Amino acid sequence: MGRSRAVHLSWVTTVVGGDRIAYRNSLAALAVAVTASLVAGITLATTTDTLEELPGLLLLVPAALAVKGNIFGALGSRLGTSIHAGVFQLSPRLDTVVGQNTAAALALSLVVSVELALLAKGVAVVFDITPTMSTAAFVTVSALGGAIASLVVLIITLLLAGGSVRFGWDLDNVVAPLVTATGDVITLPALVWAAALADIGGVTTTVALVSTAVSVPVAVWALFSPRPVLQSIMRESLPILTVACVVDLIAGITIEKRLDDFVAYPVLLILLPGFLGTAGALGGVLSSRLATKVHLGLISPGARPRGQAGSDLVMVVSLCLPAFALAGIVAELGGLLTGQSSPGLWQIVAVSMLGGLLATFAVMIVAYYTTVVAIRFGLDPDTYGIPMVTSSLDFVGAFTLILALVVVGVA
Repeated sequence: MGRSRAVHLSWVTTVVGGDRIAYRNSLAALAVAVTASLVAGITLATTTDTLEELPGLLLLVPAALAVKGNIFGALGSRLGTSIHAGVFQLSPRLDTVVGQNTAAALALSLVVSVELALLAKGVAVVFDITPTMSTAAFVTVSALGGAIASLVVLIITLLLAGGSVRFGWDLDNVVAPLVTATGDVITLPALVWAAALADIGGVTTTVALVSTAVSVPVAVWALFSPRPVLQSIMRESLPILTVACVVDLIAGITIEKRLDDFVAYPVLLILLPGFLGTAGALGGVLSSRLATKVHLGLISPGARPRGQAGSDLVMVVSLCLPAFALAGIVAELGGLLTGQSSPGLWQIVAVSMLGGLLATFAVMIVAYYTTVVAIRFGLDPDTYGIPMVTSSLDFVGAFTLILALVVVGVA
């Protein structure tokens, strides 16, 4: 009996990567994130008329959601590292680590939102997605919706950081899923609200011009700030976030091109934020844990993951199946509550789990080797890891979701 229990515990330890507390915390955070994504999914599924009236809006959705995860997930990852290093102090002063990180996150949110809108319009033209919203409408939706969401997500991120110090949580295990969830819940309704202004010509033009005009001096101020942490974050983040925006927009194109399939079964629109968010959150958990361990000297990334890095990879695999199964169940529940058409519970769960499993393998590759490359080039993996993982997973996730729809026979 004792030997049987020992074997069982050994198996559990192997499956969860040797850290059962981290596994439980991450799984709980993912469950909260998936459940919260129901709000975003229902918002998306019940605005199909808006999606058709404002062509190109669905193109913007994955990227707009990812921007919040990229910026504030990276913020949480940096704060988590500062907590582990013992230099964290919750203060709004600009001369503190938290103050400079906060200023950088807000500046990046404004600048990247405007940049995203301009890139979205350009990508729509290049890939011949017609008709689409005007450039002013893209900027209004992205900048105004992004500003509202950024303030809320920033507050949640800082509260999580403060809570991790007070209650002894490991921020690396919870920040990516919960920031993703908050971003999904707040960003989509904010985008829909901002989209209502896209039909008002004078307001749309004014908001677009003001947003663009303000973003330029903000970018210059942050890039050339005398505050070293603020300047470093801004200079390292802008290039990678720009690349991330382009990748996210390609993910949006993939989904926009299959709009008819999603409109035919609106439950798929309910699933979409939770599916993409879960993939990105898994990558964020892995990326944050790897970055912290690199900073603390616990791992030295090489061509192949070893030691604690390998344990973290195993843990992410063990998290993916229950998380994506829950995403499918929650989406179907949302469909039942709102009367949305669905191919059926088992089909939705099968699509979510198959697509999610494929996406998770990409999570592991991108998160680990992004950390390796960042270290080799002397860059901060906290700043680079989450944006690269999230944006890559939005693209890969969109592809694997559609592939799973075809394999299961839904599309």
